[in-house]
Amino acid sequence: MGFKAENIVRHYLVDRGYEILAQNWRKKWGELDIVAQREGIVVFVEVKASTAALAGFDPTIRANWDKMRKVARTAKTYLSSHNYPPEQEWQIDIVALTFDIQKKTAHIQHFKNIEV
Repeated sequence: MGFKAENIVRHYLVDRGYEILAQNWRKKWGELDIVAQREGIVVFVEVKASTAALAGFDPTIRANWDKMRKVARTAKTYLSSHNYPPEQEWQIDIVALTFDIQKKTAHIQHFKNIEV
């Protein structure tokens, strides 16, 4: 479900004017699902997905404080390794998908600029 969810989110972001810079960028301590840019701001997107069959299991629950700290650390490494200036604006977004297998639909929630 992860790869499918990331591709849906990738298209969702492109349709909203984001430029995709990277997908599944990895370091030993973490991974960035999607790195995008919009209006000069680098956006690190954490993708979380589940199915409607898992009642009461909101995908955003898995985006806990510890996980988001790892994303922030990895984001800083990405910026540094790609020679962005220290003043580069950046943020972390969470995009949560809930798949309804029977209806063959996905509900998308986009949480922007998560504070870590």
